Amino acid sequence: MRVYTRIMDSVSCYCTNARRAARALTLFYDEAMAQHRLKVTQFSLLRAVERHGEPNFTKLATATGLDRSTLGRNLRLLEQLGLVAFYPGDDQRDRRVALTQEGQARIRAAARAWRVVQGRIGEVLGKDAQRFMNVARRLADLAGGRAFESFRRQDSTG
Repeated sequence: MRVYTRIMDSVSCYCTNARRAARALTLFYDEAMAQHRLKVTQFSLLRAVERHGEPNFTKLATATGLDRSTLGRNLRLLEQLGLVAFYPGDDQRDRRVALTQEGQARIRAAARAWRVVQGRIGEVLGKDAQRFMNVARRLADLAGGRAFESFRRQDSTG
């Protein structure tokens, strides 16, 4: 019997390697979430709503790192699934989002599967797990902070 092992090109591009890692992680989590009829992106967004207790769109966009239009599309899908509900905020332009009972139940049901995958990935990464989290957070923070503006200015001048 022949066994084929897929060997990706070894490249030195940070972006390529980060995207490959993100695709792999997403696959692992999506497989675990499938039995709960969720994708990991949906689970993550539901957890963000839960953490922030009926946030408005602006607060949730900031907390998740999503732009408002992407956030709105993702939330509308969750609304269609009966997992979140919208209601008016402080003024006419402000909208808030809350978990429905079904959304709360789905989070509880999927949380165990998420913990299992999280634990397995932590085991694989071993002592590098916390370092990975720190590096990933630093990179995500670049896009939202002053460091990104400084980075962009350096890129355009050099």
